[in-house]
Amino acid sequence: MYRFAQKVCLVSGATSGIGRATAVRLGREGATVVCLGREVAAGHAIEAEIKAGGSEALFIKTDVGHDADLVHAVETTLARFGRLDVLVSDAAMMTYTPLLELKPADWDRLMSVNLRALFRLCQLCVPHMQGGVVVAISSVHAFQTTPNVVPYAASKGATEAFIRGLSLEVPYTQARIVGVAPGAVETPMLRSNPNVQNGTEQITGQIGTPDELAAAICFMASDEASFINGTTLVVDGGRLAQL
Repeated sequence: MYRFAQKVCLVSGATSGIGRATAVRLGREGATVVCLGREVAAGHAIEAEIKAGGSEALFIKTDVGHDADLVHAVETTLARFGRLDVLVSDAAMMTYTPLLELKPADWDRLMSVNLRALFRLCQLCVPHMQGGVVVAISSVHAFQTTPNVVPYAASKGATEAFIRGLSLEVPYTQARIVGVAPGAVETPMLRSNPNVQNGTEQITGQIGTPDELAAAICFMASDEASFINGTTLVVDGGRLAQL
């Protein structure tokens, strides 16, 4: 199935976890994939993997918390490929300090990566779209959270408002603005979470795989989801139903 043939898709956070799986799947479905991430070796590896599967790919070293990197990434994409059809904004970080003890600089860094980067990528990408799609990766933490991850939960709650609001400002013929909210997914972020390690956050139900999330993200980015706009698909193995 080549749902993304002749489409250029930009994926942030593409060097690991959900972002990596999404980039690979987009490539398998015919997309030209622009992979953004900080890890150079991992970035070149994902570029090579997509190319080996028969699709075009380009890795651009990018720290989404740095505005100049975002501008460079989008300008490079447009100069190289001449169009931009899909943006998957996946790059994110977490903090694990109680809010009243959190350093303001840590709050600012997280918001820059999780929220400001989404805002800037939309500003930079959407004007070049026609029939495009923005898929913002949210989280079940936007709806039900746990202690010591308030900045992350707040950023994902804001992402939900962002999705709804931007969908009202951008004509659907130009771009649909949608989200995917994962639950617990087997990624480095999950296993490095001290709340999970010490039992503060209990993962009692199904744990998803990056490939399962990539399938949902690619559906939302595809023409099969053409009537979905301004809302989020929760892909959590029923986790919210248990809370």
